[in-house]
Amino acid sequence: MPHLLLLLHSSPAWTRPACQLFDMRQLCIEGILLSLPVRWDKAVKRQLLSSPSAVIGVSWPGNDDSCIMEIRPIAFIHTEFSEKFGIPRQSGLAGSLRGKIVFGKEFRSPDAVRGLEDFSHIWLIWEFSSRKGKEVKWQPVVRPPRLGGNAQMGLWATRSPFRPNPIGLSCVELESIVYDAAEGPVIYVKGADLMDGTPIYDIKPYIRYADSRPEAVCGYVDSLGERRLDVVIPETLRKAAGENAAVLSEVLGLDPRPSYQNDPERVYGMSFCGLNVKFTVSGDVLVVCAIEKQG
Repeated sequence: MPHLLLLLHSSPAWTRPACQLFDMRQLCIEGILLSLPVRWDKAVKRQLLSSPSAVIGVSWPGNDDSCIMEIRPIAFIHTEFSEKFGIPRQSGLAGSLRGKIVFGKEFRSPDAVRGLEDFSHIWLIWEFSSRKGKEVKWQPVVRPPRLGGNAQMGLWATRSPFRPNPIGLSCVELESIVYDAAEGPVIYVKGADLMDGTPIYDIKPYIRYADSRPEAVCGYVDSLGERRLDVVIPETLRKAAGENAAVLSEVLGLDPRPSYQNDPERVYGMSFCGLNVKFTVSGDVLVVCAIEKQG
């Protein structure tokens, strides 16, 4: 029998007749998802669709939108990247990068992180928040930067941020948990590839026996290898970077440039740790030419 998926508000005037009309097996209020059998009747469709105040989402068999889900952030991460450019393309590549995860008020329970301190790594499920407010239509084919921006790959064969659902997944090192912080329990991590202020939707422990696949075959990525640049930071500029000089060098060594840009005369700029960092790249050598404080 066909099923209808819908979301109801808690309007008594609508939910009671709905229960009588469709013989509901479960009651749904305040946006909880329910599934109920209904007769395949055009009149039923018309009645539901004419009640927008009661029905948030309707789906019929065969529709790709057969599951409607609403999620909200449980936390936000704070990192040294105020903009997208320069962020490592994958988590763990710059292991010295530190991030601070602060839970929303509703989720600041020490009990919720009990036992997490015994794990060395965790998974973060997050949103590509830099896309918010931008109408970006997803495309089935993309041009991965690591392939020079020319070769085309199917979206699902890449980790492009331009997805129908802009969800990211990162494995990071769990450095520590501070239970008595002013913002509730705070999690400190290393190796995050996230922009400052990125919303976190879920946190899960990394489990070695289930999550590690050393024998995995990784398609075109296997042929690319890992390329790192030799980074030169003059001593005077190294002093300007202060205690962040080492991690800055690690990040720059990953080559923040798009793969299709290879102009040795071009000066690139990157925001990092409250600094404006300018550099050039010639061959496999990156030279920092200026470091200035922002603002």
